[in-house]
Amino acid sequence: MTIDMHTHVWGGRYETHTRELIANCERYDIAKIIVSGIAAQYPGEAEIEQHNRDVVRFRQERPDLVEGYVYANPRNADASRVVRSGIEDNGMIGLKLWIATYCDDPLVYPLVELCIEYDVPILLHAFHKAVRQLPDETTGVQVANLASRYPEAKLIMAHLGGNAYHGLKAIRDFPNVWTDFSGSLFGREDIDYAVSQVGTDRILFGSDMPGCSFITNFAQVQEADLTPQQKEDIYRNNAIRLFRLKL
Repeated sequence: MTIDMHTHVWGGRYETHTRELIANCERYDIAKIIVSGIAAQYPGEAEIEQHNRDVVRFRQERPDLVEGYVYANPRNADASRVVRSGIEDNGMIGLKLWIATYCDDPLVYPLVELCIEYDVPILLHAFHKAVRQLPDETTGVQVANLASRYPEAKLIMAHLGGNAYHGLKAIRDFPNVWTDFSGSLFGREDIDYAVSQVGTDRILFGSDMPGCSFITNFAQVQEADLTPQQKEDIYRNNAIRLFRLKL
């Protein structure tokens, strides 16, 4: 069974997306999904509240299957309150930061310090692009900056940083940074390269469902030059340890 630690319920599509996620979990024997709600790049306080409410609802409907990230926009005045409430009141097991700020922006520091206090991981969207890089879109360089400032933080650089050969070089010397390869069509060589840079114990399985294919991401691990134990670590064991999951 697999732990998919990178999934979403996109704003305004709760019924469609939760139904699709549940169907894929049943089809592919996924033991647990960790979900965040996102939509606009710069969400206001009301939008953030709705996204987090969707995740709480999903957890309540499927407590056997769903865990959640609290989602926050560091630009919003209530961001710290949102994080505290999400973890203390709603049982979220991590923080999701998307593209509202670079992850090493000082606006992010209070949220990172809260996550250190609660000992929960932070999932950071990170994507280095040759063209159409978004304003405030984090790359591996910013993740490394944050990891250096907060070595006690548990950081996850999503998507292998978008470009494995850019992102992984930036974070490979920071043992407090994990990575996933969700939502990106990496080939066998890229997964093998990731293992060569950070080892299998810092690689997590994520699909970026819905909208991205679970089976494509699953197959990339199958094609990689890994032992059965290493595959098992990526598919589930690393996430169980990092998020302290009970199945």
